[in-house]
Amino acid sequence: MASWRNHSSQLFGEHGINDVRQREIHTAEPLVPEPSAFEVEMAMQKLKRHKSPGIYQIPTDFIKAGGRTICSEIHKLINSVLNKEELPEE
Repeated sequence: MASWRNHSSQLFGEHGINDVRQREIHTAEPLVPEPSAFEVEMAMQKLKRHKSPGIYQIPTDFIKAGGRTICSEIHKLINSVLNKEELPEE
């Protein structure tokens, strides 16, 4: 175990491997690319009808019936969550 700790310290600096998880990663590109409106639309089309709604009690039939309007709003919501890195309260 001591040899592993020594090796890790050499790789990751004097603070050891525990500090590696706490470091921020700064990149020019997002780690997860934003989905396109087309990708969201394709995912919505794959939703199965007549299934039990999730915790928000929105049936898939309602989502599918919303067409491009609801698709556009879901796309905006997904990208907002990815960019802000936090979920909306509602």
